Amino acid sequence: MKSPLLCSLGVLLGGPLWALAGLAQETRAPRLVVGSKSFTESVILGEALTLLWRDAGFEVRHLAELGGTPVLWNALLGGELDAYVEYTGTLLHETLSDLALPDDAALRAALAQRGVIASRPLGFNNTYALGMRAAEAARLSIASISDLAEHPDLELGFTSEFLDRADGWPALRAFYDLPHGRVRGLNHDLAYRALVAGHLAVVDVYSTDADVLYYELQVLRDDRGFFPRYDALLLLRADLAERAPRAIERARALEGRIDDATMLALNGRAKLEGASEARVAADFLGAELGLALEPREPGLAARLASTTADHLKLVVASLACALAAAIPLGIAAARRPGLGRAVLGLVGVVQTIPSLALFVFLIPLFGLGAWPAIVALFLYSLLPIVRGTHAGLTGIPAELREAARALGLPPRARLWRVELPLALRSILSGVQTAAVINVGTATIAAFIGAPGYGQPIMTGIRRDDLSRVMEGAVPAALLALVVQGLFEWVERRLVSPGLTLGSGNGSA
Repeated sequence: MKSPLLCSLGVLLGGPLWALAGLAQETRAPRLVVGSKSFTESVILGEALTLLWRDAGFEVRHLAELGGTPVLWNALLGGELDAYVEYTGTLLHETLSDLALPDDAALRAALAQRGVIASRPLGFNNTYALGMRAAEAARLSIASISDLAEHPDLELGFTSEFLDRADGWPALRAFYDLPHGRVRGLNHDLAYRALVAGHLAVVDVYSTDADVLYYELQVLRDDRGFFPRYDALLLLRADLAERAPRAIERARALEGRIDDATMLALNGRAKLEGASEARVAADFLGAELGLALEPREPGLAARLASTTADHLKLVVASLACALAAAIPLGIAAARRPGLGRAVLGLVGVVQTIPSLALFVFLIPLFGLGAWPAIVALFLYSLLPIVRGTHAGLTGIPAELREAARALGLPPRARLWRVELPLALRSILSGVQTAAVINVGTATIAAFIGAPGYGQPIMTGIRRDDLSRVMEGAVPAALLALVVQGLFEWVERRLVSPGLTLGSGNGSA
């Protein structure tokens, strides 16, 4: 039995060394990091800055599709990002709304106090607006936001950020005295599809968003002038002036280069024609600045190999940490019933925290990328492993424990030679459950810049590209099946049939 045991232990314990080695490589962070929000325009502009900085000789990483404004703003202040594109209206009325800044000069001064440099506007105004299907707007004779007041039964759907912003739905509803109570919060790209399918009547849109053309929407006139200007500009960390002064100089090449029509065309090429954001950005810089830039666009096989390796690192590293913590916790919980109730209760509470919320909570502590994802996955792994260990040990019949004592074995020897082998099936069941959960939950970590299968899924949702969604979803499902099969194989080799308890050794 020694050979299968050593082989199985090598599979279980050798993987973490590979995962942690890969993550250690990742911690040698690239010199500059660009961020972008989870909509096409922001990704295109992030790619443009990334290409400009690479052309200047910098090593650059683009953390794309990081979610909403708070994630990127806090990451910029915390040093996790060096730059991202923001909008004046968002800064004045949301991010720094408590300062009641009167003008752009005051805005720049407030940003400088926080260690942030603002570029001059890039040239276009991407303001918020409300949109409807053109045919539906014509049927109901709705042309402006004021007209909505006459149709209180319409169902509205807005992005979660717009629902909470100081310049979003609450202030807009009060400003226009709108009576609507049926409002849903959902992803921006999903809102468009729900609108076209007839599940929603009105959604929030961006004025330069190609989806307006793609879905043939009617943009409602802001007849009372609620929405301010949202001039796009670059926010850069002020310490770049010392670390990489040429980076600031190169970033300023984008100032004043992109008007409304140009931005709409760039968005349209990515959304309507299916070009990658990197390709769109490279072609724009070539036409506008005369730069011959070639974006990094790996093929399908290379993308799958990369995302699979990255996803495995998240799962294996988090599972290895969970094994080191959860099995001792399970042993302690089994030996001390009072402590056991507290431990099981605590890890059970952690399991109830929504994964997206937990990822965001961990950003201030661990930054963006893989590490907060690993910590969150580690926390989610505790419950099934602790419970499996506890159930396996407490399920051992009393007569077997007494027999071990009668043989004169000390407590440590009883644990290792009798109790853990008898509980092994239940422990492995808990570890298997944790591993399969981690494979699926790790995809959500793309929201905070973690690599893996979540990246193509998010890209596919944003670009309405089912093939990209499947590029992440199908391998994730297959990996879950492989993990399940691996643990079944390990169980067959580690658990001796002679040590299998009937009903006494229940699974987690």
